[in-house]
Amino acid sequence: MSVEMIDLLELIVAEEGSDLHIEVGASPTIRLHGSLVPLDSPELLPDDTERLIRSITSDYHQKMIREDGTVDFGFDFNGKARFRVSAFKQKGVYGAVLRLIPNDLLSLEDIGIPIAIKDLLYKPRGLILITGPTGSGKSTTLASMIDVINRERDAHIITIEDPIEFYHKHKKSLVIQREVGVDVPAFDEAIRRALRQDPDVILVGELRDLDTMRAAITAAETGHLVFATLHTIGAARTVDRMIDAFPENQQAQIRTQLASSLVAVISQVLLKRSDRNGRVAAFEIMLSVPAVQALIRENKTYLITSVIQTGSKWGMNTLDNHLMELYTKKIISYTDLLTKAQDADFIVKKLKEGL
Repeated sequence: MSVEMIDLLELIVAEEGSDLHIEVGASPTIRLHGSLVPLDSPELLPDDTERLIRSITSDYHQKMIREDGTVDFGFDFNGKARFRVSAFKQKGVYGAVLRLIPNDLLSLEDIGIPIAIKDLLYKPRGLILITGPTGSGKSTTLASMIDVINRERDAHIITIEDPIEFYHKHKKSLVIQREVGVDVPAFDEAIRRALRQDPDVILVGELRDLDTMRAAITAAETGHLVFATLHTIGAARTVDRMIDAFPENQQAQIRTQLASSLVAVISQVLLKRSDRNGRVAAFEIMLSVPAVQALIRENKTYLITSVIQTGSKWGMNTLDNHLMELYTKKIISYTDLLTKAQDADFIVKKLKEGL
């Protein structure tokens, strides 16, 4: 008996999985609490994957797969949840990965972000970067931050996403959500157009190229609170990534602009819990205090981690310190502690000193 997409979607919603993998030669597989779990069903054949993907794909998106080999989009599943889909061709056959986007937004407390970070959401201007690897929960963190602003501030919020993931209803704020490739051609152009639409807050789904970075920094400098994501781990690496994206003859100017416009870098990773089912986030938090601003201007970003280590009174924390805290509370395993740490040797040394 052939498996149906509606049954797979019902299952992942019921089991609270995070992803559904549809690939030829394997049973449908869900990611549950961080682990891949194959379903008890026959391996999928090329006709199976094509049929399953066509059942959730518009004619337009099917055309994009045929022409470009891949397409990303989102869709609502009977009001129960949304899914972000990456459908593709590999070895001439169809495959897809569907990411579950719950309808209910988590609070900042549920995510585990220190409550002091909430103060950043009331800043009148500046750039807040949420960073981490793919699948680390950046979109969830951003959506929860936007929801706080939406509920508590009378702001005009414009989000620019590819694709739109979490839907935000108008609450105390007004929210416009624009999808790249559907409502606007590109991230950088969407930011420039947003500046003509009386925004207070702009969310940029991803700083994926130089023009988008430049536009986001300009928006933050000109009196807007800008949220954006980058696929980096750690605050210092994030700042370096931003600066290195620009031509060498522009980097001194960008350092000056970043020093004045950057409000915070929140870097996160998701780990499997060892105490119970589920996953937990670990965070590195850098706030743009004068010492950090000076290091960015003077091209001494390698010293930023030292400032974070001594900046707990401002609410800063290194990723490694948070990982150590989770490990000592027996929330994560020793293996995950070391594999996710930025300086595993330092962690091992600290643990030995504590014995």
